[in-house]
Amino acid sequence: MIRLAPIAASLTLAMLTPATAQSAAHFVATPIEAPTRASFVTQNTLWKCAGNVCVAPKAPTKDKVMCERAVQRLGALSAFTVAGTPFDAQALAACNARAK
Repeated sequence: MIRLAPIAASLTLAMLTPATAQSAAHFVATPIEAPTRASFVTQNTLWKCAGNVCVAPKAPTKDKVMCERAVQRLGALSAFTVAGTPFDAQALAACNARAK
């Protein structure tokens, strides 16, 4: 049974789709242009990208700051969500003002 554990773990990781990654993430950034990297780090937070969506786990950083850090790496965003709640148009515009 122990020999099967690595196989089961790899199958579980292979089943991680953008939709399931979004549901497991605290922060979800949707850049206007598709990301060129599969992952990146802002401060101490690892972001993982699949398709046109990047996700990150909960971090002890303010939501506004997390958005600004994502924008600095990804460029302008079409959406930014925190724990399932999207930024409103005004908050997203303020965040996008920090785009590279």
